[in-house]
Amino acid sequence: MSVAIVQFPGSNCDYDALYAIDSILNVSARFVWHKETSLGEAQAVVLPGGFSYGDYLRCGAIARFSPVMAAVKEYAANGGLVLGICNGFQILCEAGLLPGALVRNHCLQFRCQTQTLHVEESTEQFNRSRLGARLRVPIAHGEGNYRIDEAGFDELVTHRQILFRYADQTGAVNAAANPNGSFSNIAGIRNLQGNVFGMMPHPERAVEAIHPSVDGIAILRAFLASRRVIEEIEVSATGER
Repeated sequence: MSVAIVQFPGSNCDYDALYAIDSILNVSARFVWHKETSLGEAQAVVLPGGFSYGDYLRCGAIARFSPVMAAVKEYAANGGLVLGICNGFQILCEAGLLPGALVRNHCLQFRCQTQTLHVEESTEQFNRSRLGARLRVPIAHGEGNYRIDEAGFDELVTHRQILFRYADQTGAVNAAANPNGSFSNIAGIRNLQGNVFGMMPHPERAVEAIHPSVDGIAILRAFLASRRVIEEIEVSATGER
C-alpha cells in the first residue's frame, strides 16, 4: 500500500509530490498514469500541479475525463483520501469532487511568489493549534481565482470547509494580500465529508531548508493524518513502509 501520485500529460509537480511524501515524510509513494483504470491498494491519492493537457479549454476540463478519474471518484465516494494541488485542485473542481471553480487571475498575470496563508479552523488536523496561525507556502498559477456563488460560500462557512485564506505577512486576511482575486481570499477547501482536499499553494515546494519554508511538511502530514495514513505506517510492526 502507498500514496498514489496521478500523472497527467502536462503534470510538472508530480516528482516534487513524490519526493515530498516518499523521501521527506517517509511514506511510500508511487506514480499512477492517467490511462490507468485502478488506483491499486492506495492509502491516499494526490493530484499534483502542472498543466494537464496543456490547459486547453480551461484548467482541468480535459483531465476530468481521463480514465483514472473514474477510479478517483469511486475511491473518494468510498471515503478515500484525495488531495489536489494547484492543477489538481482545478481538476477536482471540474470533476465535481469539490465545489466551485478556478478561473483566470483577476490581474491577468501568472503569479509565482511565496504567499502567507491564514489557517482556518476546519478539521481535527487542519486547524491553528496543529498548523499554527499562518504558513508561508509558494504559489505558481495563472488561474487560481476561486469562484463560488453566495449559497455555496455559505455552505463552506457553515460546515467549516475552508482550509486556508490568502493573508499578508502578519496573517491578516485582506484584499491587498489576495494574489489572484479569489472569493473571500480562499486558498484551499475540503469537501463536506472531510476526505477530499484542494489547494492552490504548493506544500511540496516547502519541505526543505533550501525552500522558502518547511511549512509544507505540516500540511502534507495533516492531509495524511486525516485518515491516519501516517500513524498506520509509523506503528507498523514490521517497520516497513
